[in-house]
Amino acid sequence: MATNLAGIGQDQFLQLLIAQLKNQDPLSPVDNSQFITQLAQLNTVQGLQDLNASFSQQLKLQQLTQGADLIGKTVEYLPNGATDFKTGKVTSVEAQNGSFVLQVGSDSVTLDQIQSVR
Repeated sequence: MATNLAGIGQDQFLQLLIAQLKNQDPLSPVDNSQFITQLAQLNTVQGLQDLNASFSQQLKLQQLTQGADLIGKTVEYLPNGATDFKTGKVTSVEAQNGSFVLQVGSDSVTLDQIQSVR
């Protein structure tokens, strides 16, 4: 059985493992250490996926907090496609397409466009 589990899910892995056990050669059964290694790899992949999801949620929460902290503050930012900086007061923050956008006057500004906070 292949040891690269990154491209398959837990259910698919278990289906492959069951198929392997059903179709194994009775004169040469699966080695217990190989079986344990495969299960450990599955658990490691699942743990990494859970950790990645947790980090992603933490990042979203941090971005929302950063945006909320800027409400009422004056920021200097570089609008998309512009060469000159603009200044304005942040009036709100909202989620758009998986990231947080600040409303500054009539402009929608992402956190990475902000150059300074006053």
